[in-house]
Amino acid sequence: MVQVAKRMKTMIEKLPKTEAALPVDEAVKTLKQFPPRKFDQTVELSIRLGIDPKQADQLVRGSIVLPHGIGKSKKVAVFAKGDKAEEAKAAGADVVGAEDLAAKIKEGWTDFEACIAAPDMMGLVGPLGKVLGPKGLMPSPRAGTVTPDVGKTVKEYKAGKVEFRNDPTGIVHAVVGKLSFDEKKLAENIRAMIDQILHMKPASVKGVYVKSITVSGAMTPGIKVAA
Repeated sequence: MVQVAKRMKTMIEKLPKTEAALPVDEAVKTLKQFPPRKFDQTVELSIRLGIDPKQADQLVRGSIVLPHGIGKSKKVAVFAKGDKAEEAKAAGADVVGAEDLAAKIKEGWTDFEACIAAPDMMGLVGPLGKVLGPKGLMPSPRAGTVTPDVGKTVKEYKAGKVEFRNDPTGIVHAVVGKLSFDEKKLAENIRAMIDQILHMKPASVKGVYVKSITVSGAMTPGIKVAA
């Protein structure tokens, strides 16, 4: 623990001596200057929004295919039958099923990172909300995971499509890549995510919408980013 605290202190000393948020390019450059670790750190964007998370019309939830992916392929489960099931398998889905998949999930199995459902499967998927909801895995039309275009959606998630939603404090946390990405690609991913969030501003939100943005590696301090 002492060694970890020491490393963090050293990294904090590398931060710019200013409270001002940095342009995306400069924030990425600073992030890349931190000492490397023994693993490729995931880079996450945290966006604090001026929304009321208790109001249904102010929730911010969606998905995005980032320009350069996120450096990993997601494990995808799909609820589909017949031709749609074959389409999902051909697209690379890891698990495809209907009643059998629902029964497995009811028992607590959630060994996947994205869940997609054909529209005619929602009667079967709906009761699984208690298991899938708390894990952020519940298929949703708003997130684009309830769709007739199952094959295309599976391919997007296998390529690293990112789902995001605000937490109870109004913050959106989203993976935007790996620290090994070159500066240009990481910056383009970050800009794409910020632009997506800005585009999704709920009509009922008054005042400041984006309060702050921070980018960080899995084991680095956060760096303030300008919108």
